[in-house]
Amino acid sequence: MAIIAPIIRPPAEADSFLLQVTCGCSDNHCTFCGAYLNKPFRMKPVDEIYSDIAQHARIYPDTRRVFLIDGDALIIKNKQLIPILKKLGKTFPKLVRVSSYANGYNLTNKSDSDFKELYEHKLRLVYIGLESGSQEILDYCNKRSSVAEMVEGVNRLSNQAIKSSVILLLGLGQKKYSKIHVDQSIKALNKMQPRYLSFLSLMLIPTTKMDEQRKAGEFEELSPIELLQESRDIISGLEMEKTIFRSNHASNHLALEARLPRDKDRLLTELTAAINGESALRPDFLRGL
Repeated sequence: MAIIAPIIRPPAEADSFLLQVTCGCSDNHCTFCGAYLNKPFRMKPVDEIYSDIAQHARIYPDTRRVFLIDGDALIIKNKQLIPILKKLGKTFPKLVRVSSYANGYNLTNKSDSDFKELYEHKLRLVYIGLESGSQEILDYCNKRSSVAEMVEGVNRLSNQAIKSSVILLLGLGQKKYSKIHVDQSIKALNKMQPRYLSFLSLMLIPTTKMDEQRKAGEFEELSPIELLQESRDIISGLEMEKTIFRSNHASNHLALEARLPRDKDRLLTELTAAINGESALRPDFLRGL
């Protein structure tokens, strides 16, 4: 298949067919992200997409899950995306789930009937990088999607039975805005009520603007303990109704997994123990993106 690298995918999509429908990200200005720095955004030609589907089907005809890459496949209008989903459904009889990344502004640009149509063609899960519930922090990071757009997008997806997996980036508020990051993220997440919630820890990537800000003394990173404190403080304020929580990404110093609200007290106990030095943390040389 003609995949144009580099690519990224959520850990949960490790066994999915990665179908590239776009290259890059339509919002390629986030100061902390280096995933698509040298990859101009464009939609792949439909004939290439269909060719990739056919090639995969020859080897894996029983494919059950497909993840649409790159950064925000849902920017594609339904009149172009639905035929691709129909092709997947016809090619893979056992297909049960299609998933994708999405930016907030792409979701708010779709109608409820668009979401309903996507669900009917097996779009079941959308990954959204909230990063922070603070609009001030998102503006500082040059993230185009607003908090309001992402909250609205998650809720409208939920209304059409499409699940959301929301990603929060610990440390994004640096030392100066850590409390704002915590307080506003709690508010946004409680409004979203995502089915899945993941915490990642900020790792500054060379050549990104945020790394240049760090070198210039304009961005002060959190220590491992401070990252754990942010995680504990956010979880403490969450009022989830039915959310699967994971903080087991390679960027994190402590792997956690739970169901909220059932396991909230256990999570807080584990985080407090780690903050107090009672648990071993993943060393920096073993962390990664």
